[in-house]
Amino acid sequence: MGDQAESVAEQERQNRLAERRRTLPDSPGVYLFIDEQGEILYVGKARSLRKRVASHFSSPITRGDVEMVSLAHTIDVLALDSETEALIAENQLIKRHLPRFNVQMRDDKSYPYIAISMDEEFPRAYVTRERHRRPRLYFGPYSSARRTRETLEVLSKIFQLRSCTGAEPGRRSGSPCLDFHINRCGAPCVGKVTAGEYQESIDGVVAFLSGRYKEIEHDLEERMRAAAEAQDYEAAARERNRLTAMRSLLERQRVANEGVGSLDVIAIAVDGADANAQVFQVRDDILVDRQSFYLDNQGELEMAEVIREFLVQYYADRPAIPAQLIVQGELPEEERDTLGLALSERRGTRVEVRAAERGDKRRLLELAERNAKLALEADRLQAERRRQRRVEALDELREALGLDVLPLRIECFDISNLMGTHTVASMVVFEGGVAKKSDYRKFNIRTLEDGVPDDFAAMREVLTRRIRNWESQAELSPHDPAYDESFATLPTLIVIDGGRGQLAAGLEVLQDFRERGVAVGSLAKRIEEVFLPGRPAPVLLAHDTAGLQLLQQVRDEAHRFAISHHRARRDKSMTTSVLDGLPGVGPARKRALLAHFGSPDAVLAAGREELEGVPGLPPKVARELHAHLRRPTA
Repeated sequence: MGDQAESVAEQERQNRLAERRRTLPDSPGVYLFIDEQGEILYVGKARSLRKRVASHFSSPITRGDVEMVSLAHTIDVLALDSETEALIAENQLIKRHLPRFNVQMRDDKSYPYIAISMDEEFPRAYVTRERHRRPRLYFGPYSSARRTRETLEVLSKIFQLRSCTGAEPGRRSGSPCLDFHINRCGAPCVGKVTAGEYQESIDGVVAFLSGRYKEIEHDLEERMRAAAEAQDYEAAARERNRLTAMRSLLERQRVANEGVGSLDVIAIAVDGADANAQVFQVRDDILVDRQSFYLDNQGELEMAEVIREFLVQYYADRPAIPAQLIVQGELPEEERDTLGLALSERRGTRVEVRAAERGDKRRLLELAERNAKLALEADRLQAERRRQRRVEALDELREALGLDVLPLRIECFDISNLMGTHTVASMVVFEGGVAKKSDYRKFNIRTLEDGVPDDFAAMREVLTRRIRNWESQAELSPHDPAYDESFATLPTLIVIDGGRGQLAAGLEVLQDFRERGVAVGSLAKRIEEVFLPGRPAPVLLAHDTAGLQLLQQVRDEAHRFAISHHRARRDKSMTTSVLDGLPGVGPARKRALLAHFGSPDAVLAAGREELEGVPGLPPKVARELHAHLRRPTA
């Protein structure tokens, strides 16, 4: 009966999707594949929604051996006026919902920018990783913080920018710093440089960071010649040194002959569910930066789709877009034209997206392709080494601890308190040698009297609750809202943070788990001894073994998680005020009372008229509060 019901439900799903496809418009827009739980599986854009969605059913996107369309419960669409609008909407939906079958950038690090504080009279240039302050100009992002600082160092030498922090230049002594005496700063702090002269230097920095190198080079040459003609040989020498420093910086990065100009070269390598994108930023024939991005391609999209989705995501947040992008020929011409139109709207002038067929641009594209393939291969080898290392660690633990099977699921428990107060416990989970943070759990210890430290009793309580949670989950279906996969899963190995005493406390309550094959041990910090039930002597693993290192990682993670929970609970209790729980006083009125009176004690001592005078506190609430505070206590 169950198989028949499933077959009927599957047929109904297919009929519903087929009917939905027939009603789709033959117009541009965005479509969304949505599963039974309402999760968005995939977001795509289309020139024709009807034809594009139909193509998924004739040649479905796959993730391993699971077809995306087999998971789809419904298809939602958003019809738009143009393919360009659809491209922008697609990117916004992907960023918001992170669908599993779309291409996702694996890099979660923040990149450095060079910022210029245009909101100050004498602007500063500095390295930052944020770019939300509107009056400021941002250039980047750059792939290397070290190279970014080096670039800023050269710019300071060339344009004599101030290095002091703060909105106003200078220091409290009123005298110029060493930078002025070594010709690194024009000293606007003591009036050696006017605001207008300093702004000329800032304009030069902006031109340099915008890639207008030839313009800067020409200006420096003109200033050097003018100083020489005026027989100001000291100034001419300074301009010459600046010109030499700039040319030295640029010559090291020159990758193309004159005529290439300013452009981005983007190449992508794809291998199944993995991909790598390389972006070469060329400005005035100079390779300014090279960025590498690892991509998750769980939908195993084809090269053209990966290129398109990467370009949309990459340029969505870029502060500057060059006038030309060089991409691989796998991206169809019509897609290149659509991307060009969308990026032209962002840039404000025309952006050309084209494939390179010959010359320096083709050579740069081939170089980027080779780097993408090498990066993908290196990432695969690194992932394989990590996998092998995890297998070795699990096998070492199985042998050293005398386990029947590999400890594929390890749970570790730790207790944290401060002089017996705010006692909490943590449970962290490692599956296959990797932390599974979605299964971490934290506990507030309930049975101990506050101020009485007893780690053994706390450990007994948390392990008892772990078993009870497992027993209660056995009665629930995985589809039940109360179902908790972490508690419902039986561990292979339980590790207790501590020594023989903590292990003994745990064994008192873990008999049910042990009868089901769960191994139990404890790890003591002093010399990293592993205590096991029934063994008088601890097990000592060599410090350079993968097995001990995995146990230490699990134990340290449990300790970190317990401490963070303990601190959060302690901080919350410390911020609890005597004003909490008063009738009619919520967080906003509590803040208003404290702002008006200055302290909780002053609030408690206030008269009725004083309370009625608090801004934002209704007179009726003020009277009720006064009556409550003056109520006699039994």
